[in-house]
Amino acid sequence: MELSVMMGILLDGLQLTIAIFFVTLAGALPLGVFVALARMSRFKPLSLLAQLYISILRGTPLMLQLMAIMFGPYYLFGLNMGSDWKFGACAIGFILNYAAYFAEIYRSGIQSIPRGQYEAASVLGYTKSQTFMKIVLPQVIKRILPAMGNEVITLVKDTSLAFVLGIMEMFNAAKALAAREVSMIPYAIAALIYWIFCLAIEFIMNKIEKKMDYYHD
Repeated sequence: MELSVMMGILLDGLQLTIAIFFVTLAGALPLGVFVALARMSRFKPLSLLAQLYISILRGTPLMLQLMAIMFGPYYLFGLNMGSDWKFGACAIGFILNYAAYFAEIYRSGIQSIPRGQYEAASVLGYTKSQTFMKIVLPQVIKRILPAMGNEVITLVKDTSLAFVLGIMEMFNAAKALAAREVSMIPYAIAALIYWIFCLAIEFIMNKIEKKMDYYHD
């Protein structure tokens, strides 16, 4: 098989990889905020429920979670979800998993802000929402950026786990090509593309961190 044809197949797979990546971020970033707030809630049942969610999603393999969501409806309720369910199950699995990790990052960032800053803001007449948006949030964003960057880069590589659901993302495409051609070249090309993808994410995160340099702790 010509290299150009091989590249075309891998780039088609890359489109699905990118789709999984952005769908996960679009769902997990806001969901993580709600989970973090629930985790810090003074309402004990809600806090315990959030802790249980985080514990299960972080304590079990993502691959197992994907398979449970994919096949759970059939084995538990006898529902045949159809072939279109593959991407839906994949998206739900990734979003739920990464929301748990993002929630802990958010929580650590919020709890790292000294209590005195809340009290000082109250003395100055700030409401709770103004205090959070104008004083706490800018500091939290700066503090969690390195950890968030690490998770986002991990997500790039974790998209390869979608192969267990039969989704023809880039890793699965490389696997099929390698088996057909009896060659390691597809894997090497896929590794290079993953690396370039991660470098792009790292470049963007570094740019964001530099923009936040105006603010000093």
